[in-house]
Amino acid sequence: MTCDTPKVYKIHDKLYLGLSGLQTDATTLYQRLQFRHNLYKLREERDMKPSTFGHMLSNALYERRFGPYFAAPVVAGLEPDGTPFLCGMDTIGAIETAKDFMITGTSPESLYGMCESMWRPDMEAEELFETVAQCLMSGCDRDALAGWGAVVHVITKDKVVSRTLKTRMD
Repeated sequence: MTCDTPKVYKIHDKLYLGLSGLQTDATTLYQRLQFRHNLYKLREERDMKPSTFGHMLSNALYERRFGPYFAAPVVAGLEPDGTPFLCGMDTIGAIETAKDFMITGTSPESLYGMCESMWRPDMEAEELFETVAQCLMSGCDRDALAGWGAVVHVITKDKVVSRTLKTRMD
């Protein structure tokens, strides 16, 4: 048992997948999605766009609707034209896109208020990191099941910056 299990997976440089829920199902789902992405990359000779990946994920979850994976995914990435893509879905693949933020996991009630009050459009990368960090720290402090911190990935056109947050003593 651990408190620092990764829940965010890199699909490629401009696409990340967050999976909360039952860790065995999240790991299995990630492996299947990575396999499908690799097949797509071999056939098309390019990386999958985040919107395409979101629809493929939705389809994969819907295929298992009678015995679903107990994982709530969030897809985040940059489209080829540089526009951000963000979507989440439930365990059977009902997709919901967002222009601002997407929340999943054990403490969405604790996070919604903070995210709604702190998020603004067109934030710079550093300001976005500070906002996400404050919201996550607040949510982790309010929920005993939320773990002992988080890893924040900020995706920009040039690079991806990943930083680790610690909320409780290790």
